[in-house]
Amino acid sequence: MRPGWTRAWPAVLAGLLLVSGCSAGSGTPAGGAKTTPVAASSTAPGAAAGSVSGTVSGTAGTTSPGGSPTSAPTAIASSVPVRLQIPDIGVDTPVVPLGLAADGTVQVPPIEADSPAGWYQGSPTPGQTGPSVILGHVTVGQYGDGVFRQLSRLRPGSRVVVRLQDGASAAFTVDSVKTVAKDKFPTQEVYGNVDRPELRLITCGGPRTDDGYLDNVVVFASLAGTA
Repeated sequence: MRPGWTRAWPAVLAGLLLVSGCSAGSGTPAGGAKTTPVAASSTAPGAAAGSVSGTVSGTAGTTSPGGSPTSAPTAIASSVPVRLQIPDIGVDTPVVPLGLAADGTVQVPPIEADSPAGWYQGSPTPGQTGPSVILGHVTVGQYGDGVFRQLSRLRPGSRVVVRLQDGASAAFTVDSVKTVAKDKFPTQEVYGNVDRPELRLITCGGPRTDDGYLDNVVVFASLAGTA
């Protein structure tokens, strides 16, 4: 946990796709505190189209037998994410800030065509120490596929780049991709404190019933370099 960051996850974590019946896993982490609801914005300040410029530098570190790097680049200055790029699955999307709804669940990106991904403001900004959390729809009601429709296709080693409002960018390497049942959501593994910059990408997955998707897809990634 970085100095000055007080953990404050909502009681029901990362609610997704309420309209389509898709919601992320629930659970209350240690401390279980709620943050004050913050209204989500339809666009992130400074968001801009286009690819990330500059050269990403840094070393991902060695890999432990469990698949996680044993070291990582130093955390970078805090700055709001404005764009997410995942080349392996063709994602290039703005990122909007998400707060909490009145019931304590994480707000969702807008239910509309070309709905962007959303960064939960209660988590660290990408590249800061701790698990930064970005959510996206797998399907968007009547509009069809969501921005994270192909998220489950990612594999270890895939590259994820987050462009930040201050002009910097943080590049992450996927460590693992897991599909988990919502009623067995690994809250601590996903949202628990870590001592290095990490990223979580979350959407729904698995079989779909009349009540929505039964599972969540969670991508775990660690900082590989900055630009």
